[in-house]
Amino acid sequence: MFMGEYQHNLDAKGRLIIPAKLREQIGPAMVLTRGMEGCIFGYPLTEWAKIEAKLAKLPLTKKNAWSFTRMFYSGAMEGEFDKQGRINLSPTLKKHAGLVKECVIVGVSNRIEIWAKERWEEYSDEANESYDEIAEDLDDIEL
Repeated sequence: MFMGEYQHNLDAKGRLIIPAKLREQIGPAMVLTRGMEGCIFGYPLTEWAKIEAKLAKLPLTKKNAWSFTRMFYSGAMEGEFDKQGRINLSPTLKKHAGLVKECVIVGVSNRIEIWAKERWEEYSDEANESYDEIAEDLDDIEL
């Protein structure tokens, strides 16, 4: 399970250090793709296989299903960590997430998310203001 928040910078070659604590759980490689709300989703290969199985069940006759699947897969890339724990991010993913320099890496259960620092701060501030209200709307869980 991934959790926590970490800050790192993209280097001049567009590589990002993934914290050792997260890399230990991910393994030697991961799949990165377009995430929601302007971030990048990163999945260990075992989790990616589960996502693929779910997407394969979507009906091809529904426009939203094939449109989402097309965008999700077209932005996807498999990346391996180098000896310094860095991973290369494609230009497509950097553009999608607005990544220039400062990044925030967030652990979210079965995946990591990579955010541009400014976007994360905006999202986090907004979500924090309505945190209690959001929790009230989640009837199915008890903490």
